[in-house]
Amino acid sequence: MYAFTLFRHEIVGEVTKVGCNVTKFKVGNIAGVGCMVGSCRSCDNCTQDFENYCSKIVWTYNEHYEDGSRTFGGYSDKLVVDEHFAVRIPDNLSLQGTAPMLCAGITVYSPMKYFGLMEPGKHLGVVGLGGLGHMAVKFAKAVGAKVTVISTSPNKKKEAMEHLGVDEFLISHDQEQLQADMGSMDGIIDTVSAPHSLSSLIELLKTNGKLILVGLIVQPPELPVFPLILEMLSDESLMGRKLIAGSTIGGIKETQEMIDFAAKHNITADVEVIPMDYVNTALERVSKADVKYRFVIDVANTLNSPY
Repeated sequence: MYAFTLFRHEIVGEVTKVGCNVTKFKVGNIAGVGCMVGSCRSCDNCTQDFENYCSKIVWTYNEHYEDGSRTFGGYSDKLVVDEHFAVRIPDNLSLQGTAPMLCAGITVYSPMKYFGLMEPGKHLGVVGLGGLGHMAVKFAKAVGAKVTVISTSPNKKKEAMEHLGVDEFLISHDQEQLQADMGSMDGIIDTVSAPHSLSSLIELLKTNGKLILVGLIVQPPELPVFPLILEMLSDESLMGRKLIAGSTIGGIKETQEMIDFAAKHNITADVEVIPMDYVNTALERVSKADVKYRFVIDVANTLNSPY
């Protein structure tokens, strides 16, 4: 196993052995494993390739299979997984840059695709420029969408504009900036998990616009109903019929689609590769938002297994 992120459910490595009934992989292939390693495979969600919404999903770590055995995730030098829950990694993608896409990447790709936001000419807002946000920017720019980043951090503007190529950068507490873009966006991907107001984001949407929440906000946000129904932008203009939705990762088929899309457009996550003994320091830096945009642990070269 070569690389996985600090969250131990975004794992990429070389296939070293396969079972006698395996057809999807052969020894030497590069495979990826994301957030899940099992599901019932027979419910409505599973049969429609939405294993991520199965009520019997088995998460990649701190979980149990039906036989009672544990899942340990990526904090190990080997991982055994059902071939169905692994994705093929194309040769042109780096292991380090691909690992974070197995959670962060699919978490934004899935709703962007489902809600019709990955289309040329669409105007997408991205709230928060972190591990998820920078992937949303890369996917949207790859299809020719206009991208506006909405952030609390003015110091991220240069990175967003010059490195990621965003079209606009708005400071979320600058009402003058927000006012100028009211009613301009087809959709917004909100990746922020800290408590924040949704009102100003709803006002940025066009009629039929969609605000998609993918950040896990623990404190319930206030839901402003009035701007969902209608919005007075001027004395002559009313806009409404807006949607707030939530989404989480994606099924295996869609995850493979996302990886293939990334390979076609040469997209990977921006990462900092670290050795295993740097994990505690990395966690401290994560708490201070001191990473662009994901830490990736090089397991193969730094983990000494006692077994």
